[in-house]
Amino acid sequence: MIQTNRARLCNQLVESYDELVRQLTRRLGSSDFAYEALHEAFLRLDRVGDAALVQSPKDYIFRTAINIAKDYKKAGRRRVSAAAVDALLEICDEAPDPARIAEARSEIEAFKRAMAELPARRREVLRKIAVEGLTAEEVATNLQVTTRTVEADLKNALTHCADRLRRKRVLRLGGPRPKS
Repeated sequence: MIQTNRARLCNQLVESYDELVRQLTRRLGSSDFAYEALHEAFLRLDRVGDAALVQSPKDYIFRTAINIAKDYKKAGRRRVSAAAVDALLEICDEAPDPARIAEARSEIEAFKRAMAELPARRREVLRKIAVEGLTAEEVATNLQVTTRTVEADLKNALTHCADRLRRKRVLRLGGPRPKS
């Protein structure tokens, strides 16, 4: 009676089990790893078809176990250790959450609307000082007005925007702006 490939391979595995474990242990460097690879090879024998006869069942089983061991080692290199996962979970995400992003966008839109309500010169003074970083003297020269007028326009523009954004306007006493 002709045996199927699967039956021949299972019989060979039973007959050569101890020898295969020794060979795999020498090759893989670990008896536990050898047993695990051989066990997985046994489970994969179900997939062997009868389309072509396996010429050397023992070599076939050995090669299958070696390939399984290689796959395990590759997969192990791609996996992150538990300690590394714990360390990654401890990293604080400094990016704003979606709610804060939406709130900031809403405030920007409100600020744009508040600026649009300003008279042209006040809007220009606020933009040049707050965005472009020019001094009051430079803006005064640019707009051909006095520095005192620029300072008054800036104060009024800031007060208007703070009111529209429902913010308290912070008064600064001269000197350079604090670095943030």
